[in-house]
Amino acid sequence: MNKNIKALLLSAFLLPGMGQLYKGEKVKGAIFLLLVNIFVLASIFIVLKKMGAFLLTAKISGRDEALKLLESITASSPEIGWLLSGFAILWVASVVDAAISSKKQDKIDTN
Repeated sequence: MNKNIKALLLSAFLLPGMGQLYKGEKVKGAIFLLLVNIFVLASIFIVLKKMGAFLLTAKISGRDEALKLLESITASSPEIGWLLSGFAILWVASVVDAAISSKKQDKIDTN
């Protein structure tokens, strides 16, 4: 199996940045891994922080008040969508980068 295809599969199905690490592009792979983890963890943190208020309202005030709060949270929290969009863009960029063969890498492979 071609090295670029293996790298593409690693980045697409395992974790963005793994394909770059497999191809020997350590700095690029580490950057992808770091950025993807920052975006995902920030999104999870924000969602969990907002869910605390939702669950507390559901327990104290009931279902109807909790649903009203949930609607206001989703309307006033675009940062979650932005973070997840950034994550998706990084994932696609990682897969495309892993699939594309660099001229330097081709030179190394032919020697």
